[in-house]
Amino acid sequence: MLAVMNLRSLPVLAALTLGALSSTPAWALKPCEELKSEIEAGLNAKGVKKFVLEILATEQVKNEKVVGSCEGGKKKIIYRRE
Repeated sequence: MLAVMNLRSLPVLAALTLGALSSTPAWALKPCEELKSEIEAGLNAKGVKKFVLEILATEQVKNEKVVGSCEGGKKKIIYRRE
């Protein structure tokens, strides 16, 4: 009976394992230019004018407003109004 229960729970265990393996946010793995374009499109759609988005290495970010993370967290996209 125990073996039958384990076989029945196998799909659930597989789904949980796959979920854990894919827990890295998709946005963090995106190329920076692609994510920057998506953020820029969203800001334009909301009517935001006169802004700059800049890609920086994570260690270069000080007090800037971070609006995105890319390339596995190695770089950040910062937002600044003109």
